Amino acid sequence: KKLIGKEIKQEDLEKEIKQELKNTLNEILIEPDNPIDIIKQSEKFHHNPFVILFFGINGTGKTTSIAKLTNLLQKNNLSVVLAAADTFRAASIEQIQIHADKLKVPLIKHDYNSDPSAVGFDAVKYAKTHKKDVVIIDTAGRMHTKTNLLAEMEKICRVTKPDLKIFVAESIAGNDATEQAKTFNEMIKIHGSILSKADIDEKGGTIISISHA
Repeated sequence: KKLIGKEIKQEDLEKEIKQELKNTLNEILIEPDNPIDIIKQSEKFHHNPFVILFFGINGTGKTTSIAKLTNLLQKNNLSVVLAAADTFRAASIEQIQIHADKLKVPLIKHDYNSDPSAVGFDAVKYAKTHKKDVVIIDTAGRMHTKTNLLAEMEKICRVTKPDLKIFVAESIAGNDATEQAKTFNEMIKIHGSILSKADIDEKGGTIISISHA
């Protein structure tokens, strides 16, 4: 759009197109806010736990990303409670338990197939009682039952009122990841995204499409 109707010398054409492409990408890809600053500057921070909800389809690296973020928060003197609200996938609770044990943080969990929003609710309640700074909620990502999953996400949001909603996708998932981002954003609004497996993504296009969506 920006180049239409613009007079460009033949020899400058390639340079101009590349420059305009760079400018457009810079508009789409903003420097992300620091999660530590977001938490510490939040109005809730001093009297209520700051709630972060993680979502996205299975196998994208949600639980591992949660462990990494927990580690970062601890290094910045923030106390964390984890909630195992993925009560659907086999071994998901055991997986997050291993991370919680290594990081020495409390994990709130219920049985498999129990209501994920109840797990989130209990984690927030626990954090309030024990004066913990941040609650991070891990959720199920069964995209093949899309309507159920989205209804479940909506309920978790209603019950736990997350301050930050983080969408996790694989950078190599291409159009699939973009479609997921659109669907989740329409339903529950995404505040930020984490793209995993970027080390095996030689193109880097997914990040642009998701940021744009």
